[in-house]
Amino acid sequence: MTELPVREGNADIPPREVRDWWRDAVVYQIYPRSFADSDGDGLGDLPGIRSRLPYLAQLGVDAIWLSPFYPSPLLDGGYDVIDPRDVDPRLGTVDDLRGIVADSHELGLRVFVDVVPNHFSWEHPWFKAALATAPGSPEWDRFHAVRGKGPEGELPPNNWHSAFGGPAWTPIPGHAGWWYLHLFDTSQPDLNWANREIHEDFQRTLRFWFDLGVDGFRIDVAHSLVKAEGLPDGPVVDEDEVMAGSERGPAWDQPGVHDVWREWRRVADSYDPPRVFVGEAWVATTEAQAAYTRPDELHTTFNFHFLRAFWDATVIRDVIGTSLLTSSAVGAPPTWVLSNHDVWRPVTRFAPWRDAHTMDIATGRRRAVAMSMLSLALPGSAYLYQGEELGLPEVVDLPDEVRQDPTFFRTEGRVKGRDGCRVPIPWSGDAPPYGFTTGTPWLPQPADWAGLTAEAQEADDSSTLALYRRALRVRRESPVLGDGELIWRESGHDDVLAVERPGERPILVLLNTGDGDRAVAVDGEVLLHTGEVSLDPDGALVIAPDTCCWIALA
Repeated sequence: MTELPVREGNADIPPREVRDWWRDAVVYQIYPRSFADSDGDGLGDLPGIRSRLPYLAQLGVDAIWLSPFYPSPLLDGGYDVIDPRDVDPRLGTVDDLRGIVADSHELGLRVFVDVVPNHFSWEHPWFKAALATAPGSPEWDRFHAVRGKGPEGELPPNNWHSAFGGPAWTPIPGHAGWWYLHLFDTSQPDLNWANREIHEDFQRTLRFWFDLGVDGFRIDVAHSLVKAEGLPDGPVVDEDEVMAGSERGPAWDQPGVHDVWREWRRVADSYDPPRVFVGEAWVATTEAQAAYTRPDELHTTFNFHFLRAFWDATVIRDVIGTSLLTSSAVGAPPTWVLSNHDVWRPVTRFAPWRDAHTMDIATGRRRAVAMSMLSLALPGSAYLYQGEELGLPEVVDLPDEVRQDPTFFRTEGRVKGRDGCRVPIPWSGDAPPYGFTTGTPWLPQPADWAGLTAEAQEADDSSTLALYRRALRVRRESPVLGDGELIWRESGHDDVLAVERPGERPILVLLNTGDGDRAVAVDGEVLLHTGEVSLDPDGALVIAPDTCCWIALA
């Protein structure tokens, strides 16, 4: 192997045993309604999560992140919050959450919970109070009530687009010519962060859960909150452009949002040990993303540029290199992520089409697992979404009548939405509900998932679950993995990515994105491989396509 003249990452951070845990934690995201149901109502809940914590400890992750469990009408999967300082009674109680925190800490796991600061549910007492008054009242000042355009205000105040499709404005009932803003569903009115009361209320929310013992927050749409002064028109987007594609313009990534995160960082730093934030920020560049992790702001943000990378070694390398350079410039670690509750599962995303109607899921699974193993070997922290360790595909054929994502309804079914990645995960058995519940799951599970259950994979040393466990064990035991430095190496092939994690026992990571076997001259011990590897007559390591391997260099 030859060394290229590029070394990237945080080379001057302290050793792992004394550096901040969040710099290289592997965090497992739980979507509570789809993880484990304890009472047979078909809806996952907090006692179900608590019962499965030993599984996560055995998997080898460092922390869990719970998507919203707050009281909600569930018009947007729990992200439409009625009370951010309580638990939805269908999912449990505050004491159940306290039990999850206690058990997690006993098992060596930290706990993140979601916070949703851009909007409340329209069932929140504040919005109900606003609807009972006229625009211009103190109650409406908590939201964005704006006079429309046109002689009678009959047109929306501007051309802003909802991230779920359609307009971002809805008429205020009983007050002709007045509109309220919702960057997401109509049921999620945006909060007015120019109102100091909003800041104070969310600081109370932070302290409520910090005092209960949670270790940090994942911040929903951390690039929104603050809107451009005067609410000017933004770029014109297609009416069916939803989620990240529409998140640009004067409603997003405004400079004032960074002042909010500085306030929140002071709250987190007032605790001993300090609490931690990870932000969801779908922004245009890695430089803009890094701005959210300056030393006095958020600790980390999800690297969605990596999530969006397609199956090409050059593209993947460019994303990694740019991310490392921009994050190290502000002293923050990158945070690698391939899936979550908002995007198609990578098994399906990476699957090529066999023909106009059929996807090659087997190839998609090989590529998704290989990319995940690459991410776990890169400098920084990493996030896994529930079921990723089982190799679950996206459920693309849900019947329309069971769908619940507001994007499906706001686009009149033209965009199917995110329900396919939220289908309850399979634990055991040969048929639905696969041990998830004793009742009927809130979303139907495929009939062919028997071989993907945690129980089936427990008994198979060659399973995806077994591979993740090995990878997380090696990552935890190796001083050179996690946050730190990376050296780019030359593999001899344009379609084989080669990175070294330097140290006393360096590890080389190879990813073959080509369409055939590739031979790489390397001397060392193969620690982990996602596909076939062998030695050729000259002693070079031959790597099958769609394969990642970790090698401890001699």
